Amino acid sequence: MALPTHEDLIRDYNSRMHQMGVLARQNKPGSVRAAKGKLVESLAGNIVGLAWQKADGSIRRLSIGDVKTFQVSIRPDYVDDLPPAIRRQIRSKEDAYFYKAKVDRHVFIDGHLAIGIECKSYTENAMLKRILVDFRLLKSLYPNMVCCLLQLESQLGGEYSRPLSVPQIGSRSTHTLMSYFPEVDINIVTLLEGERHVDRPIHKREFRKELKPEVLDHAIVQFAALLRPFV
Repeated sequence: MALPTHEDLIRDYNSRMHQMGVLARQNKPGSVRAAKGKLVESLAGNIVGLAWQKADGSIRRLSIGDVKTFQVSIRPDYVDDLPPAIRRQIRSKEDAYFYKAKVDRHVFIDGHLAIGIECKSYTENAMLKRILVDFRLLKSLYPNMVCCLLQLESQLGGEYSRPLSVPQIGSRSTHTLMSYFPEVDINIVTLLEGERHVDRPIHKREFRKELKPEVLDHAIVQFAALLRPFV
């Protein structure tokens, strides 16, 4: 499978942003949101492919999925503590009590789930809370799964809006949220510089942000480090 170059990804990003600008001028906000989501998911798949190559992994061992859901069963200890009538009702049909969990991209190595990636055009802390819950559910099934958030822009505060800043210390509110999900060691990767502003949407030409080669390469290096243990 031929992988795209950095130039290919940047060219595709610019083309899609131009198309979003056209949709915005046609007053199609839903289409703009959908296009941004597809852009990040496409970038995620290509970045993972390039990162796996950088980590010297065989492309035949790698697969990336976006449609599979994982069935998370009800916790037995939760059922144990319920009132007797409710407990009996649930246990009579316990196989039917489950939640279908997924994130935007599931990265499989040799058929085993290695990395889950949530893809966002931007993230703020209320959204991060939901992302942490989704990853917590998946980690109940795959405790060794690596958790990643790939975002175009950041609205989390801290250094997340400065992708090349090392270390990425983050904001107080973000760390407070993450402290309640100790099982989820989430890796946050940002592709565009500068904090996200509601009144400066990047699909409009005057507010458009450049996808810089050095930031793209940094993201690939970050994912390569996460993938290397699976090589």
